[in-house]
Amino acid sequence: MALNAPYIALAIGCAAIITFALRALPFAIREAIKDSPLLAHLNAWMPLGVTAILVVYCLRMIDLHDTSLASAKLAGIAATVAVHLWRGNLFLSLFVGTGVCVVLANGWLAHFL
Repeated sequence: MALNAPYIALAIGCAAIITFALRALPFAIREAIKDSPLLAHLNAWMPLGVTAILVVYCLRMIDLHDTSLASAKLAGIAATVAVHLWRGNLFLSLFVGTGVCVVLANGWLAHFL
């Protein structure tokens, strides 16, 4: 099948209609699902589930053979958890953990000691 202009326009039009419909659907059924127990359950557990998936994804990317980079990443994770348990502030814990990881991974700490 040759890709000509009408075929491409039809494909783009179909994709646009489907995308619009899928994005508009939650707003169209908002009142019907507002008191849904499933939605309440998802609202309670989704943040924890997404966080767990991100942690597993990040931890599996650590190469333990590169000890300096692995230790920097693990120290960053430890700093993030420690600050979050101490202060309970998401932004502060992410900022401190990222800072610890970047400083240790780039060897900036050696310049200050």
